[in-house]
Amino acid sequence: MNTPDWENIYDLYSGKVMGYIAARVQRRADAEDLCADVFEKAFRKKDAFDESKASISTWIFTITRNTVIDYFRRNKIMDEPDENIAAEGEVDDNLLTQETLSELAGALTRLPDELQDIIVLMYYDGKPMTEVATLMGLSYGAVKLRHQKALAQLKRYMEL
Repeated sequence: MNTPDWENIYDLYSGKVMGYIAARVQRRADAEDLCADVFEKAFRKKDAFDESKASISTWIFTITRNTVIDYFRRNKIMDEPDENIAAEGEVDDNLLTQETLSELAGALTRLPDELQDIIVLMYYDGKPMTEVATLMGLSYGAVKLRHQKALAQLKRYMEL
């Protein structure tokens, strides 16, 4: 049995966790606090991690997702569409990329949570559709249909 290297868990997953949270939470300070909460929970519960049930990344993602859900419940936030945030700074090639990423992030936050999760898991975390289905407790067919719906909605939002 290959046990996780707990000293490096934060280094390995903090970027992805922060990206997932930042795509859902408007305030950067709240996102940073939630990211810290995720790893605090993970380290406190590390004895509960069972490699035979899930990979470490799946376990961390589950803690992250639940932490974000708890944040929204605690703050009674129903849906926070983060409309296009103007990028600041000089105009250069990187700015154009940042503008596109900002538009995409804004479009992503307009999707329902379930569709956001599918897109983040597949494109940000690089998980195959079968694993996404398992993580979310859905059938492969349901994830495939929702994935197509999410892409169509993102395309519409990006064209506006």
